[in-house]
Amino acid sequence: MSLPDPQTPLYNHPLPKIEQWLTSLGCQQNQEHLHCWHLEKFNWQAEIYLETEELIVCYLGAGERGKDLTRSFKYSLTRQDIEAAVFSGP
Repeated sequence: MSLPDPQTPLYNHPLPKIEQWLTSLGCQQNQEHLHCWHLEKFNWQAEIYLETEELIVCYLGAGERGKDLTRSFKYSLTRQDIEAAVFSGP
């Protein structure tokens, strides 16, 4: 199964395609909470939540004084834009 064009808003992606995309980028799905995903990179890690209205990213320990840093992205953004923003890190 191929993904829609990268310029396609995320809300036009079926859920299996979003899951395929996250998996291809190294995310691992939480088997108890299927809307939650974990991403671990060399120097940072994050939890990604597929919520009703938006994709929420929590960069673990990346904020001031080691607090978590949370950002949200509306599904109206393109997959390419979300990927560039989320996967470049905190």
